[in-house]
Amino acid sequence: MFVAKKNKSQWRSATMKTGHVKTGMSLAATVAPDVLRRYASDQIVTLAKLVVENAFQPIVEAGTGTVFGYESLMRGQDRIGYETPVDILDEAHQAGQLLQLEQMVASRALAKFATLSNFSTSTLFLNLDVRLIPYGESLVETLLQHLRKNIPPSSVCFEFSERFDNTSVPEFSGLVSRLRKAGFKLAIDDFGVGHGEMKLLCDYAVDYLKIDRHFVAEIDRSPRKRHLLKSIVNIAHVLGTRVIAEGIETEAEFIACREYGVDLVQGWFISRPTTHISELVPSFPHLQELGKSKRGSQSLDEILIRKQIELLPTVYENDSIDSVFELFRRNPRQAYFPVLNANDEPRGIIHEHHLKEYIYQPFGRDLLKNKMYERSISHFVEMAPIVGLDSDAEQLMAIFANMEGSNCLILTDNMRYAGVVSAASLIKVINEKQLKTAQDQNPLTGLPGNRAIRDFMRQSGRDGDELRHFCYCDFDNFKPFNDAYGFHLGDHAISLFAALMRRYFFAERHFLGHVGGDDFFIGVVGWTKEELTEILDRLISDFHDDVRDFYSEEDRAAGRILGHDRTGAEALFPLMRCSIGVIELPEGLVIDDINRVGAEIAIIKSAAKDSEEGLVFHLLGEAN
Repeated sequence: MFVAKKNKSQWRSATMKTGHVKTGMSLAATVAPDVLRRYASDQIVTLAKLVVENAFQPIVEAGTGTVFGYESLMRGQDRIGYETPVDILDEAHQAGQLLQLEQMVASRALAKFATLSNFSTSTLFLNLDVRLIPYGESLVETLLQHLRKNIPPSSVCFEFSERFDNTSVPEFSGLVSRLRKAGFKLAIDDFGVGHGEMKLLCDYAVDYLKIDRHFVAEIDRSPRKRHLLKSIVNIAHVLGTRVIAEGIETEAEFIACREYGVDLVQGWFISRPTTHISELVPSFPHLQELGKSKRGSQSLDEILIRKQIELLPTVYENDSIDSVFELFRRNPRQAYFPVLNANDEPRGIIHEHHLKEYIYQPFGRDLLKNKMYERSISHFVEMAPIVGLDSDAEQLMAIFANMEGSNCLILTDNMRYAGVVSAASLIKVINEKQLKTAQDQNPLTGLPGNRAIRDFMRQSGRDGDELRHFCYCDFDNFKPFNDAYGFHLGDHAISLFAALMRRYFFAERHFLGHVGGDDFFIGVVGWTKEELTEILDRLISDFHDDVRDFYSEEDRAAGRILGHDRTGAEALFPLMRCSIGVIELPEGLVIDDINRVGAEIAIIKSAAKDSEEGLVFHLLGEAN
């Protein structure tokens, strides 16, 4: 009932690993497909039983590489003359056999899913053909009969196809309500290229939003696509919906999608669909390696957010109403509790005001428990913003501000419930972050220190919309000056350079940092190489001219001073200047591991010191 992918390019890209059907292969092998198709109309389900298979394509957690679930895709229809799954479904619809065909394929998908070792913690994604919506009640009941054996409804997600406008079908609203109350999960498929996705997202509680391949293809090279993706992810998270990027085919696409907040990924770069259960693995090491640097160190925001998490007691959507009443009784000061599905994924919250009309009515509780009335916890779930723990504090505050009337943000760790934060807790996070940032500032110059510098580099590296330059400034011959004239004048030289930096780099998008001692950092976004060169030349020249006044008249006239090198040997040193090595990140480049920059800093700084002008540019990743 729910397994065909929609367009032909997607179908062709997913047929590389189609298995063989043992039953009926002699028929398919001896009769030409075009001949079979001519006689298929009357016996389409019978023939499909002989050749059609289910291929599973993994859907993976973007942050960890762990398999979250599988999309079931129809394969084998070409053996009876149908080029794509869409073709055979259309033929079945014309012959009045679509319901039987989809029920057969869906039951096989569920049976196959139940054989997986990790099925109890995974989700099976099934496509829902809009033409079957009028039969929704029957479909749900049939499916529940299959599931009662060993699969909870929360392990099944229905994807609404974009081929037709789902919302135009009169029975659609009732079916969505029925599916959610039964515990199934819902997804909008191919978001961005179909008929009514924004209406669906606006009017219905949707668990997942699958972004179409069109918006993912070469996203690392397209600022417009990245802006769209960031906006879609933010909107979805505000509404409590998780985002899946479809059709990822390159490492660059994967990194860009992950860094812009996508929760789950699917595509050839991760794994192609397969009909063979033995080829499915629980995780993907190549994604774990790509994510190692991100998981290896927590940001300041995550550290502060974790301190403010409130681990509220939870209820499961299939728990009894009595358990909710008991939870409120034991926690009289708490007005709401998170609601989870059987897989420990948050579904939303249940608020006491939803139950008040029953609590304070005569026989209200008895009415809720009445089987004829059918009011379970799932009837009262209210969607809430759901965001991963690795989000930054400002993003959480923006989401909270945009979700009017929301009681809390639900936080997840690897897609599972991790706790909640309130508005008051977020204010504490922001205040503490500002305090930590102030403490990280250099006391002499008042400029941000190493933590803030790395945060700026990390954020800029992940945003490839514009050209970026990281400038590393280091004084030449500072030690002999410090030795000869003392730390007091050395501090004056450092303060002088900080003042000159502020003179030339004052825009809001510029970032100035003090690494320590005579090492500084300048981050510039959006300037061309020529624009930056002009300003840095002036900075180097002005510093060299102004710092000359710190020397004695004799040393200025000589143009050098006597001092000791780092080995203690006596030597003559030129007057102090600043050399600057600049690493350029071109537009469109998204980097996940900021250590890639760190590995090239020493080389570029050394090259700048050896140059006559004291200024050297280096394109990140370019051979030295």
